[in-house]
Amino acid sequence: MALPTWAAFIVLVTAVFLKVIVSRGHRRTYNLPPGPKPWPIIGNLNLLGVLPHRSIHKLSKRYGPLVHLQLGSLPVVIGSSVEMARFFLKTKDATFADRPRFAIAKYGAYDSSDIMWTQYGPYLREVRRICAAELLSAKRLESFEHIRGEEVRGMLRGLREASGHVVRLRGYLQMMTLGVISRMVLGKKYIQEEAAAEGGSPPVLTPAEFREMVDEFFVLHGVFNIGDFIPWLDWLDLQGYVRRMKRMNRKFHRFLDHVLDEHNRRRRLEGEDFVARDLVDVLLQLADDPNLEVQLSRDNVKAIIQDALLGGSDTSAVTIEWAISELIKNPKLLGKATEELDRVVGRERLVTERDLPALPYIEAILKETFRLHPVAPMLVPHLAREDARMDGYDIPAGTVAFINVWSIGRDPTLWDAPEEFRPERFIGSKIDVKGQDFELLPFGSGRRMCPGLSLGLKVTLLSIANLLHGFVWRLPDGMAVEELSMEEIFLLAVPRKNPLEAVAEPRLQSHLYMCD
Repeated sequence: MALPTWAAFIVLVTAVFLKVIVSRGHRRTYNLPPGPKPWPIIGNLNLLGVLPHRSIHKLSKRYGPLVHLQLGSLPVVIGSSVEMARFFLKTKDATFADRPRFAIAKYGAYDSSDIMWTQYGPYLREVRRICAAELLSAKRLESFEHIRGEEVRGMLRGLREASGHVVRLRGYLQMMTLGVISRMVLGKKYIQEEAAAEGGSPPVLTPAEFREMVDEFFVLHGVFNIGDFIPWLDWLDLQGYVRRMKRMNRKFHRFLDHVLDEHNRRRRLEGEDFVARDLVDVLLQLADDPNLEVQLSRDNVKAIIQDALLGGSDTSAVTIEWAISELIKNPKLLGKATEELDRVVGRERLVTERDLPALPYIEAILKETFRLHPVAPMLVPHLAREDARMDGYDIPAGTVAFINVWSIGRDPTLWDAPEEFRPERFIGSKIDVKGQDFELLPFGSGRRMCPGLSLGLKVTLLSIANLLHGFVWRLPDGMAVEELSMEEIFLLAVPRKNPLEAVAEPRLQSHLYMCD
């Protein structure tokens, strides 16, 4: 005999209630790391200011190098020391190899299928292998040296034409780095001014249109979307971030569809004579290979291309802008850099990549910029795949882990005068940026380390060296170096809050800036 509806409902509620009570009785008691007491519902979200890495730095000074936070319903730990970075990225690298499932990964990274946000497993290993072999191997990077040189020289020409006027350096840097990555990944520059469009055809996107897309991408990667931390509010999209993510994704869809369609047309036209010229060609060929261990969909291909384009362009531009800003603010250091360049390179030519090993002070400037202004101050978040234990504290599976490299770069037990820009600290130092020295981790370390390390170093070093060798840099008339603001803004890459505006006066012979 069937129970009445109301009776069935009471039985169901009672069963659920008893299950909760029983499960609580069997739930393991964890000894969590120290941290502030959470508020109901929001947890510790109220403690994250507009610059979360600085807010968390203050918390670590109070609670120690391993802090536990409750962000809504999401448990979070933050490591803020060399020892903690080594624990998460080396000792327990496999345990923390996953990523949290945030909205930006779903709506801004083709359902977490790019390198940054995908979960650790066969797909990620295959994609990293493809990029390492087809884009970032030592042989491939060497073959692209002429592209990096041409794009840097194009930037110098543009600055030479604007000599004597106040320029916003960021725009020149963004177009240069985008030019390098576009030609390496896509085979040509799809984003350019109408007058420069190849063959006289209109550009797919103007620089202004593309910048709007990229700026939105970096903004949305830096926001704290309330639905990620309080899931039962997700459907409301209270901040409107998910709507913006979907709109941004549609724009990238259209652009990348055009790129893929154009490459596929060439494949069809050339038939058996087709030879892959760039990463897009390689990915499309692999997507058609039924024997590939991990099959690639069209959206997978777009996710990988988007990752390569954006991850390799704006991050380098942000770093170079910080380096030039610090040197303008410290004229004596700027003088040391130009003295080294004049001694090693001379004033009869521009700097090439072959000069870089002989420029230790330029390398020290880059390392000091990485230390003081890490592009990703808390790295990309990791997710615990299983329970872990550190210094007597438990970190349960499902906990999100951040490594605050911004705090490590300001640790007075590691660095003398950590708030000061002192490139000399790296002269003769064995500390490198390749993921083995946990004092300096601009590219991360371990299984989720940024695969573009070698390319990033080549582009940033070559650019900084040529900007310093090719121009005398000064602030606009009437502005003292003490007035140069060094405020930052929290995005996926943390840039200057206000773009650097400066005057660049040529210091080499005019014909050098016109070289192709």
